[in-house]
Amino acid sequence: MDVNFELYKVFYTVAKTGSFSAAARELYISQSAVSQSVKNLEECTGSRLFIRGPRRVKLTAIGEMLFSHVEQACNLINAAEAKIRDMQSLKLGEVKIGVGDTIFRYLLIPFLQRFIRDFPDIKLKITNRTSHGIINSIREGAVDLGIVTMPFSNNDNDIDAMILCEVEDVFIASSRYNNLKNRPVSLEELASYPLLLLQKESSTRKNLDSFFISKGIEITPEIELESMDLLVELARIGLGIAHVLKESALQFVRKRELFIIKLREPSPKRQLGIATLKNVPLSPAAEEFRRKLLEYGQLQLI
Repeated sequence: MDVNFELYKVFYTVAKTGSFSAAARELYISQSAVSQSVKNLEECTGSRLFIRGPRRVKLTAIGEMLFSHVEQACNLINAAEAKIRDMQSLKLGEVKIGVGDTIFRYLLIPFLQRFIRDFPDIKLKITNRTSHGIINSIREGAVDLGIVTMPFSNNDNDIDAMILCEVEDVFIASSRYNNLKNRPVSLEELASYPLLLLQKESSTRKNLDSFFISKGIEITPEIELESMDLLVELARIGLGIAHVLKESALQFVRKRELFIIKLREPSPKRQLGIATLKNVPLSPAAEEFRRKLLEYGQLQLI
């Protein structure tokens, strides 16, 4: 039985108000349109639904049964419409974010503190991945948006991205390598020391390898790790020279436990972008999160 929902809506309003004229006023249609809709529904169901009285109408037994189900459906629809309004006004919502561990810790947390303060009712779900893993998570619908290192692979033409900011990666060392301190160091000389680098699969490492190859230099790391924080710790105990996000080492540089090596040819700054699935609109909460994050990235120059 294929029945237009509008007929059920009219039926529900008549049953609720007990009057064809009152239903007409509530629905902003004519009384004759209400009567015709009820007649059409009775024909579709093959049952009489109302008993007409001089002042009010009453439901038949079948009408009572139908009303109990239609009432539930209308309540669910009204609740859904209310939630839509809440989502549009950012009183309700969820944002699923993909981000790397280091970027999350040193760059995203200050922004999250502001966002949570301004939008306390929006839930945030954080997923920790590499840039490659974040792109896959976006495709799978596991995250709404992700903060990734740019540029993308040519195979990622189904992904959109907006530039968020630039970050600086640096080489850091302990006092064991004081002979490199306070002077420009060539890439060739640097490559001769034990290097502590991220694993080859990371976007940061790929960018670094490309930079050295463009200068005709091949680097062979002493240690490769997934965690940038561990690289900092190994540099602190003098195991080698680590390549890390500048912000991850600043606290130890200020304490003079580490120093930043000055290169004759500094590596280019790394661009971060906010990635989303192309041609798929974000929820109001995710759209607002992206808008605020872009503003924050530009104002803070992170």
